Amino acid sequence: MSKKYVYFFSKDFTEGKKELKELLGGKGANLAEMTNLGLPIPPGFTISTEVCDLFYKNNWNYPEGLKKEVEEKLKKLEELMGKKLGDDNDPLLVSVRSGAAISMPGMMDTVLNLGLNDRSVEGLAKRSNNRRYAYDSYRRFIQMFGDVVLSVERDKFEDVLNDQKIKKGVKDDVDLDVEDFKQILAKFKEIIKNETGENFAQDPKAQLWKAIDAVFGSWNNERAIKYREINNIKGLLGTAVNIQSMVYGNLGESSGTGVAFTRDAATGENKFYGEYLMNAQGEDVVAGIRTPKYVEELKKQNPVIYEELLSVRDHLEKHYRDMQDIEFTIEDEKLYILQTRNGKRTAFAAVKIALDMVEEGLISKREAVMRVSTDGLDQLLHPNIDPKEKYNVIAKGLPASPGAAVGKIVFSADKAEEMASKGEKVILVRKETSPEDIGGMDAAQGILTATGGMTSHAAVVARGMGKCCVAGCGDLVIKSNNSCEIGGKSFIEGDYITLNGSKGEVSDEKLRLIIPEVSGDFQRFMKFVDEERTMGVRTNADTPQDSAVAKKFGAEGIGLCRTEHMFFEGDRIDAVREMILSENKDGREKALNKILPMQMNDFIGIFEVMDGYPVTIRLLDPPLHEFLPHKDEELRELSKTMGMDFNQLKEKTESLREFNPMLGHRGCRLAITFPEIAVMQTDAIIKAALSVKKKGVKVFPEIMIPLTGTEKEFEFLKEIIDNRAEKLFKKENDRVNYKVGTMIEIPRACFVADKIAQKAEFFSFGTNDLTQMTFGFSRDDAGVFLPEYVKKGVLANDPFQKLDTEGVGKLMEIGINKGREIRHDLKIGICGEHGGEPSSIEFCYNVGMNYVSCSPYRIPIARLAAAQAKIKKEEIE
Repeated sequence: MSKKYVYFFSKDFTEGKKELKELLGGKGANLAEMTNLGLPIPPGFTISTEVCDLFYKNNWNYPEGLKKEVEEKLKKLEELMGKKLGDDNDPLLVSVRSGAAISMPGMMDTVLNLGLNDRSVEGLAKRSNNRRYAYDSYRRFIQMFGDVVLSVERDKFEDVLNDQKIKKGVKDDVDLDVEDFKQILAKFKEIIKNETGENFAQDPKAQLWKAIDAVFGSWNNERAIKYREINNIKGLLGTAVNIQSMVYGNLGESSGTGVAFTRDAATGENKFYGEYLMNAQGEDVVAGIRTPKYVEELKKQNPVIYEELLSVRDHLEKHYRDMQDIEFTIEDEKLYILQTRNGKRTAFAAVKIALDMVEEGLISKREAVMRVSTDGLDQLLHPNIDPKEKYNVIAKGLPASPGAAVGKIVFSADKAEEMASKGEKVILVRKETSPEDIGGMDAAQGILTATGGMTSHAAVVARGMGKCCVAGCGDLVIKSNNSCEIGGKSFIEGDYITLNGSKGEVSDEKLRLIIPEVSGDFQRFMKFVDEERTMGVRTNADTPQDSAVAKKFGAEGIGLCRTEHMFFEGDRIDAVREMILSENKDGREKALNKILPMQMNDFIGIFEVMDGYPVTIRLLDPPLHEFLPHKDEELRELSKTMGMDFNQLKEKTESLREFNPMLGHRGCRLAITFPEIAVMQTDAIIKAALSVKKKGVKVFPEIMIPLTGTEKEFEFLKEIIDNRAEKLFKKENDRVNYKVGTMIEIPRACFVADKIAQKAEFFSFGTNDLTQMTFGFSRDDAGVFLPEYVKKGVLANDPFQKLDTEGVGKLMEIGINKGREIRHDLKIGICGEHGGEPSSIEFCYNVGMNYVSCSPYRIPIARLAAAQAKIKKEEIE
């Protein structure tokens, strides 16, 4: 038996259903489903997505037997309709439309009115007794066929149409008559002959196969590829092709066409919303050639059809149990439904519709949780460019932190703080940011950098702050005179730009932003989420302010508190530099004693905010040279402050520089070399914990040793921490429960996790470094080539954005399994940037982690992703 590729649908015989979406595409599956429901669907047939897959695999050749199967289904359609394709006297006309399993609106091609030629147009005119409709349809067909199938520029046809309207002194297409269309058709055919070297095809069968070729070909057109990239659509076979008998909305004022949503797609309100035009075809509604009417007006114009539409709306929404996007045509007072699909909606609408449908009994709470995407939820938490704004994009970078920002360009952190203190809104524009820029980053509305990736300093800090950030913008060139070029255009300090961090876009306009409100619906929805979720969600936070924001968003503790970020605040940087530049232990301890009360107060503030929740504090991690300036003028200023010879200071600074600092003297290696650093930080943590305990705060400190690669490194530092803590407990005659664990970010640590777990009480995977060391990629430099890797299919995703489950993930599984072999109750989490990325969170849940930790503004996304991961796993099982 030969392979089946074509599926018929009619009220008497239908071969498809909605469950065959992967095979028939969304449009084809839903046409079959609606036909089965008894709705008024024009009959037709669908060529499966498998054919698209084979079409490309076989160098644009169709599988054996397809043409015969299409001919058989076409004959069946002709018999059903009592007409033949392109017949001279009474032609059957068809539409040829795309339709993938995942909706890609407007990205692929459609051809309408196929089957018309110089003879059949006369037959259509006589049969319908409406010559204008016949010639209007022929005009539309040649225009669409020329554009979609023959790749003739659409504007060439539009120019002819507009010239004819100007010549006649009319504004709209509906004001043109038969003679006008005949003149237009002659010019259209002339354009096709000039552009292609061939006459317009008069054979209806040839038209059909050329159209089928074009629709399958559109699967890999530029806009479809880009759409799939942007929306991360992968794993589909391709598009199906739907051949369906035409119904006409352009027969006169008794006919029309429209698009409607069963609920308001912008607000989620439970009201029928849509637009329509009388005496028109589908493309007229979306093309903006004429101003459509709101669908409510149809109630006055044709109450019978309007009531039928309402009935279809209720039927489809109850059947699909989701908001539907419906295309309809009215042909001479008869309603036909041409398409239904789950409607696109704003994040606000998605939440409201999900909640309302639970109350209406249409879906369960669990289904409601699955109805809102994590990307959509993200939109609720950041300012966005007003959707009504049409704007010019002059450059693109990485969408490092979502939302939008408008402000004046500044080139230094100091200037950002200065201008912000005066009430100015600024965008900090830098080649790259460093920890010293933190004040300016905090003051700025958004950050734009020329270099760096999704886990660069700018990206990580911006996400933590909830700031918009576009990183790695290759078209940004910063000049030395407080000016820059973006996309070849010159800017000076004070010029306005707008950033779209959700898309990585830079605009040279001052655009209007809208600030989303976290409504009661949001809170209700998150309650549903938490009822499903079993995995914990913590935050990465370094200040009491960040901690408070995270707690507001539902954080259940802190999974990563980076102590080094505290060292840059106020005067404490001077004490840090004094510690670094000291020549002996006594000097370092003297300097560390100055830092101790400052760090202790930081921890007190964080513990108080996180009352009752665990707080994981990472000991000092970065290499020491990061705390020192590098330019001569800055070193001269520091030498005066420190009372130190400039040349001696420069020599010391140079000696701290490393060829590869990310693999150098940092993390636990610093504390092993200089144990007094670990002593000071332990003092600050334990003293702060004892202090807040006396105030009635429930405190659960977790001290995390970074960059451990051997069990001896961990044991060396844990002994120092435990000894110091015991001394403080005896001195204060009080104690707190604390844990000592490690950050797993070196591949070796995964393989010896059983040895480390003999003393470690928790693991936290630092996947930024673990990814870097597993791949051998520098995370700050890989942005140069990783986009090409993804584009060319070398890697499915940027591994710094989405966890590499095949490689890095396998190491994590080894570490988890080995650790829990020794310590069955070992608490395990993740605190890299992947802790806020939904697919990575799903992996973390599936391998049995206790929690994920992410930046404050991604807490709700992580909560939703964790709940969805649990639901998916249970549904599979």
